[in-house]
Amino acid sequence: MRPRSSTTEPAPTIRELLSYRLHVVANLLSRGAELRYRREFGVSLWEWRTVALLGGAREALSLNALARAAGIDKSQMSRVVAGLTRRKLVLREADAADGRGVRLTLSAAGRRLYAGLIRAAAERNDAFLGCLSASERAAFDGALEKLAARAQDFIGREGAP
Repeated sequence: MRPRSSTTEPAPTIRELLSYRLHVVANLLSRGAELRYRREFGVSLWEWRTVALLGGAREALSLNALARAAGIDKSQMSRVVAGLTRRKLVLREADAADGRGVRLTLSAAGRRLYAGLIRAAAERNDAFLGCLSASERAAFDGALEKLAARAQDFIGREGAP
């Protein structure tokens, strides 16, 4: 879809908006991922993302940092972490720098789960990118970087923290 050249052109429908189109594709990718991860590993999509973020972290993460990285609110992340902790996949330890805070890491079982999940995610990633030629991949990567930068600019202009 091309940008509108004038204000006399009709306004786009929601289905023509870039943000909606990206959202639809992201949801399709996520739904397929969740079906596989539930079937093979017994985890929800948010549990997978939490395990993946903790597994890829270089150090223990606070609940706030984990929620920010996942793009969800702290209370929702707290529920996800509580479930993973009950299943002994995530370890919670007191944060020495913040008496009320906790530091989160994967347990040995969580690290084993992470290894399987990340392999499955890489397989899915390769399968999706495999339908693109090398030049399409390069263009897609470049376009995503440009769109992310533009989105950050718009957020900054809106005055968001």
